[in-house]
Amino acid sequence: MNAFLENKVAVVTGGSRGIGFAICRALVQAGASVALCARNQQNLATAVSRLREETKHKIAGYLADVTSSTDVARLFAQVDAEFGGVDILVNNAGIGIFAPVAELTWEQWRAVIATNLDGVFLCCREAIPRMRNRGGGAIINISSLAGRNPFAGGAAYNASKFGLNGFSEAMMLDHRNENIRVTYIMPGSVNTDFGNSAAASWKMQPEDVAQAVMAVLAMPERTLISRIEMRPSKPPK
Repeated sequence: MNAFLENKVAVVTGGSRGIGFAICRALVQAGASVALCARNQQNLATAVSRLREETKHKIAGYLADVTSSTDVARLFAQVDAEFGGVDILVNNAGIGIFAPVAELTWEQWRAVIATNLDGVFLCCREAIPRMRNRGGGAIINISSLAGRNPFAGGAAYNASKFGLNGFSEAMMLDHRNENIRVTYIMPGSVNTDFGNSAAASWKMQPEDVAQAVMAVLAMPERTLISRIEMRPSKPPK
């Protein structure tokens, strides 16, 4: 892949596994230095080790819970110290808890909203002033087709992703004239262990979502891709 992101610094949340790791790998292959965060130390260490084997560019991993404003502030301060700033933010961290509303606990509801929506806000709030200082940047939020298509048992997850889509569109309007491009990507079924979903050959692969991220970043500065929908081409009938 052409190293069109040479000298760029990317932060990827939830970057140790699945879609997040595939995005980190694609960024590295395009020449970026990458800071990834996750909540699990072992997964984080494994991901950083694998990425360092593939690149001469700087890779760093940080333990951080995106639902914590303290953790997020510390994460970006660490990125400042080690990388000198941030040009690209990929908000990928997310969880899914699926149950009818009457069976959802308050703790489950808050966990989904806090991770999938509050965490994106906290990271964007830290990243935007830093991008301004560097003359612009790109924010890519990994949403879901569940942000447009409600389903039974999906109340918390649907609410978080519907909210993320609206948040992303408003933020795009807020900051587009500051050379900060905001995009959200809505994948359908991806072959990961998210939500304990079963693997299946008909599903998209994490690398497919990563390829969409790279397509967004490869666009000339005059062009903004505000949203992308992705779905398996041949799902079961």
